[in-house]
Amino acid sequence: MHSKSFESDSKEGETLDEIVWRHYGAEIRGALETVIEANQGIAALGPILPLGTRLLLPVIDAPKEAESLRLWD
Repeated sequence: MHSKSFESDSKEGETLDEIVWRHYGAEIRGALETVIEANQGIAALGPILPLGTRLLLPVIDAPKEAESLRLWD
């Protein structure tokens, strides 16, 4: 289990994609895969999660901006 995480319960009609997008936003690549890995068996529940499904949402570090590289001065 991840050392830092949040828990969330699904609402009626929610998908895992919606919950992940709402929690992490679009900037974190691989967030969905990380949440699936942290919640073993979640994919077997189908695309729409049952009401009240408890999810572990691990803390994912935001990617660092790449340094600019100047080829010519």
